Amino acid sequence: MTAIQGAVFGEVKKNWGWLLALGIASIVLGTLGFYMTFAFTLTSVLLFGVLLLLGGVFQLVHAITCQGWKSILWHVLIALLYVAAGIDIIVDPIRASSVLTLILAGILIAVGVSRIVISLQLRAAVNGWYWSLLSGLISILLGGMIVAQWPASGLWVIGLFVAIELVFSGWSTIFVALAARKAARQETLTA
Repeated sequence: MTAIQGAVFGEVKKNWGWLLALGIASIVLGTLGFYMTFAFTLTSVLLFGVLLLLGGVFQLVHAITCQGWKSILWHVLIALLYVAAGIDIIVDPIRASSVLTLILAGILIAVGVSRIVISLQLRAAVNGWYWSLLSGLISILLGGMIVAQWPASGLWVIGLFVAIELVFSGWSTIFVALAARKAARQETLTA
């Protein structure tokens, strides 16, 4: 068991405290996010815009430095689209968050319908097919709730999802850190 844990955790066993701190910080930040969903939404959307802008600038620089490439025009056009999208998001992050939220709602509804179809196709062969059906219904319900409150939902949905992700990621990281600490202690005892 120790060899497996050593292979799994590697150097994390020695630095599990940093991983634990990261998990705790993620939970704290995510919990704050539940009370600041608007700020989290704007921050997330602005970060997305900045990343698009930077990606476009880097791609444009790369396109300019690639002399003799037959696809350089397309490369430049893609770069300019990235730059334009990034600037558009940065200039009006509220509108961007509303559009992104509506897209997210559509994706949730489409995924929900797909899960329901899959569950119905598998119901004769899979004992737990109803979990996929339930998952599909919940996805459709979430997407429908977002659409029903749109465009106001564009001000809080992305921030709420980021906060939820931070909390769950934080707990996951804490459990990995504690398992690494346990592996380190077992390694010390067997050495």
